[in-house]
Amino acid sequence: MSSRPFQAVAVMGALALAALSSSRLAAQDSLPPEAVRVGIRYTPGVRPGLVILPGSGVDSVRAILARDLDFSDRFEVVPVPATEQGAVRGPRTVNYQLWQGLGANYALEILPAPSGAVVRLHDVVGATVREQRTFPVAALEAGDFRLTVHRISDEVVRWITGQPGSAASRLLTVENGRIWVVDYDGAAREAVTGAGERALSPVWAPDGRRFAFTLLGEGRGPVMIQELATGRRTTVNGADTDLNITPTFSPDGTQLVWARSNGDGTDLFSVDLAKNCCAQRLTVGRYSDNLSPTFAPNGRRLAFVSTRPGLPQVYAMSPDGTGQELLVPFDFGATGPSHAPEWSPDGTAVVFHRELRGVPQLFVFDVAARRVRQLTSAGRNEDPTWAPDGRHIAFVSDRSGRRQIWILDLESGRLRQLLSPGAARLPAWSRRLAP
Repeated sequence: MSSRPFQAVAVMGALALAALSSSRLAAQDSLPPEAVRVGIRYTPGVRPGLVILPGSGVDSVRAILARDLDFSDRFEVVPVPATEQGAVRGPRTVNYQLWQGLGANYALEILPAPSGAVVRLHDVVGATVREQRTFPVAALEAGDFRLTVHRISDEVVRWITGQPGSAASRLLTVENGRIWVVDYDGAAREAVTGAGERALSPVWAPDGRRFAFTLLGEGRGPVMIQELATGRRTTVNGADTDLNITPTFSPDGTQLVWARSNGDGTDLFSVDLAKNCCAQRLTVGRYSDNLSPTFAPNGRRLAFVSTRPGLPQVYAMSPDGTGQELLVPFDFGATGPSHAPEWSPDGTAVVFHRELRGVPQLFVFDVAARRVRQLTSAGRNEDPTWAPDGRHIAFVSDRSGRRQIWILDLESGRLRQLLSPGAARLPAWSRRLAP
């Protein structure tokens, strides 16, 4: 995934930038008002009905799958009547007529198996088993138990829709200067940096086993790469002096791009991770700020934020720094600065937040059509990051009274909150995590 930005209105030195860690950079140009499409596109009544069949054994697996498939927002989950709850039914005795009458197009059956679970997808209308597979499942007390079950739900989504879900993924967030990792559904929350540290700008490596971040301290901020499992850290060469923020990995994981700030401004640099040397400067700020890089999924373009015209704008360029140009148009006089761009997993769109009457709201830019569409309007909404499926976005909102992570489904407009004890910031969504 692309970098989760840490941005500032002015970046004039290490301590000043650290103090302004919650502010953002922006973009401006001319765009006709009709190019701003407010709201979510959704055609009701098109989602197939899905029921999780009752059964015995593997209750924890069944419960997680039921929630995952609900959170996928691709199905109308059919509730099980009280008379059917607790019933044990094999594939030969599934009452297709009953479930079809209750609105189910598909029925999912989960049965225990040695070291795993047998999962059957029934075509209720066709009265047949459409898919069947035995999946490995980690022991209930194992640290990767939930992830093995999430992978099952992603495969079930693929069976029905042709595209996998995003359950087997995780988010990084910042809370009180500490980075936390959490499952996509808000469970299995764990701190991955120290309680006494000040960390910013977390971003996943493509392999999902490492992440990069800024470690603030003593008037500077190096970029560190940390292994998730062991906690082992490596300092990025060239990002160890001054203040270095908003790192992002190239899609193939071979390159890291970040922003270095000093008294002359903020500019983007890149480094070859295999050699961990030879930092290359990509922008020449001349007292302007260039930061928050995000790679297109094919690795051929970088979007970033620049203040070169005075007000921040979202630009794009080649990974070697050539071909710099304005990417996201700006509707002058109607909205304010734009911040935190992130390229979608399929490369067709860039999500970002933009101030509207002084309040940040989420927008998405269609790269081919060059149109901007507004996604949110209630509360302050910022720092968006894409799910691997390209239809969900995590972001920070204060709509509940304090800053929390929310998940938005772009197809239906459904919102759900990831609860955390403190104020959450700067979410970064991983790719699907491979076994």
